[in-house]
Amino acid sequence: MEASVETKKSTVRHWVSFVIWMGVLATLMVVYREFFWLALPGAITSFARGMDLL
Repeated sequence: MEASVETKKSTVRHWVSFVIWMGVLATLMVVYREFFWLALPGAITSFARGMDLL
């Protein structure tokens, strides 16, 4: 049981990255709507890593 806790990866940095990307997305939606799609890959990738899907 203890070994599984040690082998589990920490996803905190991926969640922090996701929050930052969401801030970038929100900013782009307000300021530069035409560049909104440029931040989508970073947000989606960091969300998937935070959920431990990748």
